[in-house]
Amino acid sequence: MRQEELTGQSGNRKRPDDRGMIDVPFLALVLLLTAIGLIMMFSASYVRAIYEDNGPMHYFIRQAGVAVLGIGAMFLISRFNAAYVCLRSAKLVYIVTMILLIGVLLIGESAGGAKRWIKIAGQQFQPSEIAKFAVICMIAAMSTRYQEKMADWRYGVLRVGGMLLVILGLIALEKHLSAIMLIGLVSVVMMFVGGVRKRWIFAAFALAIIFFLLYVNLMGYAGDRITAWLHPEEHALDEGYQVIQSQYAIGSGGLFGLGFGMSRQKYLYLPFEYNDYIFAIVCEELGFVGALGIIILFALLVIRGYWIAMHAADRFSSMLAMGITTLLMVQVVLNIAVVCNLLPSTGVGLPFFSYGGTNLLMTFGEVGIILSISRWSSSTQK
Repeated sequence: MRQEELTGQSGNRKRPDDRGMIDVPFLALVLLLTAIGLIMMFSASYVRAIYEDNGPMHYFIRQAGVAVLGIGAMFLISRFNAAYVCLRSAKLVYIVTMILLIGVLLIGESAGGAKRWIKIAGQQFQPSEIAKFAVICMIAAMSTRYQEKMADWRYGVLRVGGMLLVILGLIALEKHLSAIMLIGLVSVVMMFVGGVRKRWIFAAFALAIIFFLLYVNLMGYAGDRITAWLHPEEHALDEGYQVIQSQYAIGSGGLFGLGFGMSRQKYLYLPFEYNDYIFAIVCEELGFVGALGIIILFALLVIRGYWIAMHAADRFSSMLAMGITTLLMVQVVLNIAVVCNLLPSTGVGLPFFSYGGTNLLMTFGEVGIILSISRWSSSTQK
């Protein structure tokens, strides 16, 4: 595609050195959440690290190392016109993602009854994390290319929906329901903002509900999570154990918490205490006030992300920033809802807090793109 398609104005090309200032409030929120997340991840993980004979700093050092790399990548990405690069490479990223997802099905590694990981050059990662970004890029690119045609079902539904179904179908074969939920929710929001008619959005929701019911019945592994969610007390020693221990952690935190490092549930009572259920440890140690403060920081981050999207220099940049911000928001909402037992367990981590290299690196890369968009948006407003 030509660069005019990115700017939307043939006479308003942005030179490589035509940069403004990155959005400082957004950057400050990212760095603050990262610092708090690393501290809480250390507190939540050191007991299990000692139990596994890895030393108390094992998980913290690994996560901090990834965070340093991620922050470096974030600042590097923010210095380039990342939106233009994403537009030009959207199809390539999509194709590579499909190849990686197929590779998972053929030579991937299994864990917990699902096959989601692949190892390349000795490094294990989940291609589904890349798939989230690939779909956001493709929808942003297609809604830019078909800007005046998105209301037509042949473009807004068949073409965009067809692209989406290929990715979701491959992820479904991996038994990765949480990734399907994330990508599906973000895609629906982007398609609506992109101009797809409401009736097609409602139809998509109806199909999603039917798919969910069939998927849970056919891929029986998810049925236990539904049971544990509805009646955890009846399965306190098996499927409902994690839910109950999470509720114990939240309840014992009270208003102001037990104090940093004073969690009792992290002493091998609560599974995945440093990953999917780290927010339960936050509630236990920092209490309602501390947990609410973190939720407010995430809310401010999302609001600022949408502000950047609304003030972007062109349609593609706006859609891209909006999609990435929505992805962050959905992850936060789903994670906290699961920890509080408002939703069945989904396996969605809390951005900047949960342990996991692939997700953290992708998050920093995506944040770097938003910062880049803010930089080029400010350059056009000089």
